[in-house]
Amino acid sequence: MAGILTGLRRVYLIIYNWIVFFGWFQVFYLGVKTLIESGHEQVYDAVEKPLLFAQTAAFLEILHSLVGLVRSPISATLPQISSRLYVTWGILWSFPEVRTHILVSSLAISWCITEIIRYSFFGTKEAFGSAPAWLLWLRYSTFLLLYPTGITSEVGLIYNALPYMKESEKYAVRMPNRWNFSFDYYYAALVCLAIYVPGCPHLYRYMLGQRKKALSKTKKE
Repeated sequence: MAGILTGLRRVYLIIYNWIVFFGWFQVFYLGVKTLIESGHEQVYDAVEKPLLFAQTAAFLEILHSLVGLVRSPISATLPQISSRLYVTWGILWSFPEVRTHILVSSLAISWCITEIIRYSFFGTKEAFGSAPAWLLWLRYSTFLLLYPTGITSEVGLIYNALPYMKESEKYAVRMPNRWNFSFDYYYAALVCLAIYVPGCPHLYRYMLGQRKKALSKTKKE
């Protein structure tokens, strides 16, 4: 029975990783093609559907971590996936005014390269038991550049969306109401920006630690 469950887990993770890989590959192809041919103002419109699919699919990784399907700690998975879902749905999808900003292009390219490498690494590892050394190196090295560019783009887009949040009062809940509750999306966004300050260096240090462990293993082998 345990062997059957292990096999099902492996098949599921192979399918999941490669499906999301192709989603991100489509985002990358359409994004770069549009950036070259039409300019950064058109990038979001070109990648919206595959971007929403690929990034939303990452929500399953929180569940994977919670139920023990993968070894990634929930303390690292939850903030990273949550922040990306927030930027994808809470900023880009919710506020069309920021979609033509050049930071959308840097965000999409940073996310795409990171995820194409990550999902191909895990897809290959699940399918064959290991991944090539060059792919492992890319998996644990490209974040050194792409994490800062991605985070900078995320923070920049949230900041640029602030005036539109305040003006439109989108998602705001005003009193009086039956729940005696108020909520302001603008101030919630400011809190999110404040969380980025201590959160990003902490996650970056965590990834540096993971890189050291992963690459030291290959040297010993």
